[in-house]
Amino acid sequence: MTRLTEQILSHMAGLPEGASVSAKGLLHLGNRAAVDQALSRLAEREQLIRAGRGVYLRPVVSRFGTRAPSVEQAVEALASQRGETIVSNGAAAANALGLTTQVPVRSVYLTSGRSRKMNLGKQIVELRHAPRWQLALANRPAGEVVRALAWLGPDKAEAALTALKRKMPPGVFGELVAAAPQLPTWLARSVGKVAYETREMTK
Repeated sequence: MTRLTEQILSHMAGLPEGASVSAKGLLHLGNRAAVDQALSRLAEREQLIRAGRGVYLRPVVSRFGTRAPSVEQAVEALASQRGETIVSNGAAAANALGLTTQVPVRSVYLTSGRSRKMNLGKQIVELRHAPRWQLALANRPAGEVVRALAWLGPDKAEAALTALKRKMPPGVFGELVAAAPQLPTWLARSVGKVAYETREMTK
């Protein structure tokens, strides 16, 4: 085992399981070509998991052997390392909010970065570039509502929002109203209309 490989393993040992590392973050240990080669070798030996181009994850070790980290762990690590906003997609958000019983079959996340695929063992996670307004409230409950409504589309959004408003904490709806100027016209109109109707009812 080369000294560079040992140094990379030593660096990874200080990180939590599921943490990500990129060649760019290890350039203090050697030149880019050497670091790329060392990471590739470690992935071949299953000491690291190659999640995508230039991105590697520390595997989770248990008494049953090593495995890839959970999708959530990997996505969180990638977002942190790349400085991207990565959130669940609209279908997953709608399912979590009880707006659909349809369970997403594939792992799809929305990102502020470029569209690409990430491999986690046998599982493929799809990262899709999304418009800024769908990522505006990121992982906050109001952001989940925005993505769910975006997935439902203009025809169903208003009725869904009216139903959600009844069980939504006031603060969450307030965040949604505050974010309305960032939303596309059709969604901003629905949010404004539900807010107006709510005010009228409380008069």
